[in-house]
Amino acid sequence: MFHEIPRTRPSTPLLDAANTPAELKQLDEKQLPELANELREYLLYSVGQSGGHFGAGLGVVELTVALHYLLNTPDDYLVWDVGHQAYPHKILTGRREEMPTIRQKGGLSAFPKRAESPYDAFGVGHSSTSISAALGMALASQLQGEDRKAVAVIGDGAMTAGMAFEALSHAAHTKANMLVILNDNDMAISRNVGGLSNYLAKILSGKTYQGVRERSKKILGGLPGALEIMRRTEEHMKGMVAPGTLFEELGFHYIGPIDGHDLSTLVPTIRNVMALPGPQFLHVITQKGKGFSPAEADPVGYHAINKIAPVPAAGVTTPKVKQPSYSNIFGQWLCDMAEQDEKLVGITPAMEDGSDLVEFAKRFPDRYHDVAIAEQHAVTLAAGLACAGAKPVVAIYSTFLQRGYDQLIHDVAIQDLDVLFAIDRAGLVGKDGPTHAGSFDLSFLRCIPKMLIMAPADENETRQMLYTGFVHEGPAAVRYPRGTGPGVATVKDMQALPIGKGEICREGKQVAILSFGTMLAPALEAAEQLNATVANMRFVKPLDEELIAKLAASHDVLVTIEENAIAGGAGSGVNEVLAAQGYQGMALNLGLPDSYVEHGNPEDMLADCGLDKDGIITSIENRLKQLKQIDQKSRA
Repeated sequence: MFHEIPRTRPSTPLLDAANTPAELKQLDEKQLPELANELREYLLYSVGQSGGHFGAGLGVVELTVALHYLLNTPDDYLVWDVGHQAYPHKILTGRREEMPTIRQKGGLSAFPKRAESPYDAFGVGHSSTSISAALGMALASQLQGEDRKAVAVIGDGAMTAGMAFEALSHAAHTKANMLVILNDNDMAISRNVGGLSNYLAKILSGKTYQGVRERSKKILGGLPGALEIMRRTEEHMKGMVAPGTLFEELGFHYIGPIDGHDLSTLVPTIRNVMALPGPQFLHVITQKGKGFSPAEADPVGYHAINKIAPVPAAGVTTPKVKQPSYSNIFGQWLCDMAEQDEKLVGITPAMEDGSDLVEFAKRFPDRYHDVAIAEQHAVTLAAGLACAGAKPVVAIYSTFLQRGYDQLIHDVAIQDLDVLFAIDRAGLVGKDGPTHAGSFDLSFLRCIPKMLIMAPADENETRQMLYTGFVHEGPAAVRYPRGTGPGVATVKDMQALPIGKGEICREGKQVAILSFGTMLAPALEAAEQLNATVANMRFVKPLDEELIAKLAASHDVLVTIEENAIAGGAGSGVNEVLAAQGYQGMALNLGLPDSYVEHGNPEDMLADCGLDKDGIITSIENRLKQLKQIDQKSRA
């Protein structure tokens, strides 16, 4: 058991000799527990250097060792769901020395990524995709006549998503040779683990049991009803010690639950299961944060950590001022609004902490619904609530709203229902990279009829826009970024903003910058140097067409800026308005490029996209030069 994160690199002789799965296989099976201990200690050290997810990784150290010891990766397919738990996998697949660079610009990705390593069979980041992907790989291998194993490792939280059960149902229908491993790290399905269930798992997965099972079928096959009696008897026997009836009914051969930290059980059980034909389901019990006492005591708080700060010099202290994040602003608003309106209902798909719903859940439990990882259900649940007179607020990350897009259109927007979407993590999110970035919400929301879409520039605007969207009749969305804002104090009294109206924040000449959302701060900084006009547009839909026409008539260059994909975003909406108004000038659209922005510090990422002060100035000055050249050519 480790009690603190090592500040110096630990001695790991076995791990040093196992740089790849091929080298790992050279170890004696009896050495695997010590290797797991070294791997756990090195994981603690490397995450201390870089920051990142490690609670889930600590919990699957033994499972990772067992899988790479038994599978022939990368020829065999090993798919990790979500990927928070894949750090030990990265360490054992040739990336040990790069681990301190994880989630940093130019460093390793926070999640498995096909372009990063041939051992990363499938790129992940969102939940509940592993079974579908592994099934596809198993079917492709079968089609091509190849004997390549396919294994999906999925957590009990990810099993709450409907997509996982859709894949299980299809896998059973195809009878594909694949293994699904349920990493149950919260004992969400069963606490029945111990010596008896471990012993049973070995028996049920072994050749002797399987042989008896098949011979019994042959012997009793001719007797009326005998096979059905045998099947029911087997199910009842399993049900006494294992919670696998559901998975058996879906068509899987269920084994478990077993102790996911006991390699003497894991290795022989997985070896046996992989030799069986058809869809197999292995249930392992693990402990999130295993082997690190603070993480075992607080698995949520230690889901991820920042890198360990250097020890300060004696007598030197650095005072920290706690500034509320945009999520905090939303959480406070939700509680305040719930006090005023008893019809308000809060909904989140497993993001209670991230969206800051903890206080709301405590104070208003009857009006709070965490639906687990089920974004589609969250949206349609809100639609049903709205139909019956409630006022639902769906707190959801931008990247996860993508998963409920059909429900947003079909169930909410077409019916013009009164649902407010509080969209967190809009724009670039930093170290988690493109799988978690909210790069597209303005684009995919803007094309939906009757949607009210707002993008606040600061903390107080966030609060007032949430109120505006809540009292608005019909679907509404407020999108705000991760982290803190410019530090604008919130006003407790709430007032609805005039729909579709922006405001001029700075008067200038020649250039007008139309800013959407939190890009207002760098736009104002750039405008000071350029002596440009700046408008805080506030509303992405409906756009302030009157203000756009006014600025177009009085400035040579219009510039739109947003932390969203340029394609189809707010700038595209301005272009459409200008075209309809017969504008003859050239609008410049600044935003996220038509590519996936890789992980790094948010400030660096924005700079790389030209969305900091210097980037904005450079883009505008280049456009002014271009216009000057065009003017000179026309005169010539």
